[in-house]
Amino acid sequence: MMPATALSRLFQTQDKPPTDNTQSMDPGSESHHPMPEKGSNGPSTWTGKRIAIVTLIVVMAVFTIVLVVTLPIELRPRNSYRIARVDSNYYDGANRPKRVLENFPDPGLLQVNGTWYAFGTNEANNDTEVPRVPVAISSDFINWTKLESRQVLLADGDWETDVNHWAPDAMQRDDGRFVLYYSGELKDWKRHHCVGVAVTNNTSPLGPYVPQTTPLVCPLDQGGAIDPSPFKDVDGKLYIVYKVDGNSIGNGGRCNNSKPPFKSVPIMLQELENNGTTPIGDPVQIFEHDGDEDGELVESPNLIRTAEGIYYLFYSSHCFISPEYDVKYATSPSLRGPYSRARREFLRTGDFDLDGPGGATVSQDGTKMVFHANCDHERCMYVAGIHINSTALNVTLTSL
Repeated sequence: MMPATALSRLFQTQDKPPTDNTQSMDPGSESHHPMPEKGSNGPSTWTGKRIAIVTLIVVMAVFTIVLVVTLPIELRPRNSYRIARVDSNYYDGANRPKRVLENFPDPGLLQVNGTWYAFGTNEANNDTEVPRVPVAISSDFINWTKLESRQVLLADGDWETDVNHWAPDAMQRDDGRFVLYYSGELKDWKRHHCVGVAVTNNTSPLGPYVPQTTPLVCPLDQGGAIDPSPFKDVDGKLYIVYKVDGNSIGNGGRCNNSKPPFKSVPIMLQELENNGTTPIGDPVQIFEHDGDEDGELVESPNLIRTAEGIYYLFYSSHCFISPEYDVKYATSPSLRGPYSRARREFLRTGDFDLDGPGGATVSQDGTKMVFHANCDHERCMYVAGIHINSTALNVTLTSL
């Protein structure tokens, strides 16, 4: 852009009166126009050269304005633009999720005879002194007690290490016994996980759970599998949904999958026999992460079915260490999909001052949710009330 002083000199030159010059012009001089006499109108001072300069200035000014407006958008991190909240539920203090447990990430949820049970990722990496699977109980869903010394997972499977058990969840079988699903770290491939399964020998949701000798799901060529969540359909058939951990073999960056070529990170559905431990057929992909929408990955899948026959798939997207980590959902009239994404995240950073909410599990009646969010260098468990509108296919927060 032309400096202001040059622009000023240009217009000062245009305002000068004609010079009284009675000397004849040299025919060989650069100017071929005779100098005007005093009082004559003379030729216009807006020569082609000056018009070109002013036009250039205007074009540069417009370009600068466009650049200033658009550059911040282009420089935003991917997916940082999000649709503004228009639902008043997110501004009603009565709907604020409640922080109930410290250091309790990726909570699974189970209700048995009026008592709520939550199972969490173990409390410290590479630490054999903490319970493999932390557990907490509540009679009202609001006041929770962590059973600090309770070891619900009795031992480790032959295939896994004795540390780093992630994202457990449980269900009750028809025979009254309970089955626990979890992500176990591979002995032969550290820092990679597969889905483990353990069963009680009694009818207590607190176990102890005895692990199977082999993993339930373990696609090594795809990076393993994590975040299993059980689901019982209306016809009584059992399933788990889980995440293929493709980002564990990614090419670096956040959560090891923000540098191309990007790895596929799908959500899979596996049917099970009534014992909850034996697969039926091959798993089916029901959802795939979209880099533009989900960043590095999708994970923490959880399925419920409403009375109207609509399936809701809750999940988290982006890297868990990112402020963009969130809780989303998608819907389908069919268990096996395809699933249609909701227009907005259900929970995201900034909602009720939450920081990186994710890892959610919804009660089977679709009225309550547990999830974690960052808190004081840890991830704490929160509880919330939710309302599912199967006509509008949306989910909103409510009070507990």
